[in-house]
Amino acid sequence: MARVRLENVTKIFDGNITAVDNVTLDIADREFMVIVGPSGCGKTTMLRLIAGLEAPTSGNITIGQSIVNETPPRNRDVAMVFQNYALYPHMTVFQNMAFSLKLHGYAKAHMKKRVEEVAALLGIGELLYRKPRALSGGERQRVALGKAIVRNPKAFLFDEPLSNLDARLRITTAAELKALHRRLETTSIYVTHDQAEAMTLGDRIAVMREGAIYQIGTPLEVYCRPVNRFVAGFFGTPSMNFVRGIIRYRGDYPCFVSGDTILLLSHVVPRLAAYEDKTVVLGIRPEHIFLRPIAGQTQNAIDCKVRVIEYLGNRVDLYLESNSGHKLIAAREPAADVRVDQHLVIYLDIRQAHVFETDTAGRNISLVL
Repeated sequence: MARVRLENVTKIFDGNITAVDNVTLDIADREFMVIVGPSGCGKTTMLRLIAGLEAPTSGNITIGQSIVNETPPRNRDVAMVFQNYALYPHMTVFQNMAFSLKLHGYAKAHMKKRVEEVAALLGIGELLYRKPRALSGGERQRVALGKAIVRNPKAFLFDEPLSNLDARLRITTAAELKALHRRLETTSIYVTHDQAEAMTLGDRIAVMREGAIYQIGTPLEVYCRPVNRFVAGFFGTPSMNFVRGIIRYRGDYPCFVSGDTILLLSHVVPRLAAYEDKTVVLGIRPEHIFLRPIAGQTQNAIDCKVRVIEYLGNRVDLYLESNSGHKLIAAREPAADVRVDQHLVIYLDIRQAHVFETDTAGRNISLVL
């Protein structure tokens, strides 16, 4: 177990391609850190830098008390679990799990005991003498985890290990992985493009885009207090609604004005004075749009027409179009009595709304003190 720290780490590949751009990330001992972002954002490269499979162009990587920039992978005492499982097809499960112990010269009795302990922990004890081709995807994933766990490393590195599993198995395996982390208490760094996995697994989440980390925080922090429009839109299913408009003042209170839509933004009064008459982007999550008035907020209503209804069992997603032409999605309870082409008045819980700048960074004005 160990603290892992990246300090101003940059990785530039041939062709002047910057995969990781001046990243600083401090992962506490025993923490489960999830690095999440779209394909090509640099998250796997960052994991490979920690593992020693790539060398940083600049900056330092520390594991425990040691800077490991020049330390070979085999001497970093970290275990990596790959997307494709990385099992030797000609070896049994037992041989695959014992392989790293054999390389380090452990006695056969110790290897047998350790492999059997880990196999019991993962519920694959009866599979030890099968070969990978005789296993399901979920069983192969457990064996890959077992290969990492038997070493008792300082840190686990997970490179999208659940992406080859079907949707249902991904959910159950993610829950098992989180429970396993609580038992082992080993520092874990997990890379994924799946925001649901990130929210489920992470003690904290680092959100990446184009080689840079945009936000680091708990799942609740990145969901409820996104620092910019990218983070806000990346998390949530359906994703956050965004509408462009202008800040106007009515007396002492700012309003968001877009076509026929006028919304009172009384919850962010001190932060919008500098944005009067400027264009901004309002963000509201689908679960914060209601079909009946909200106490004290009856003025924040929009006339809409229902275009599409998606029934998803535990909720209904309503695809709406306002009189001003804005496209919105509302996530409501299945009992909602709504039909296609129906005219509705929807009510926004404006206390949950965010106001973003319109430039590329899209900073969340609502969070600026």
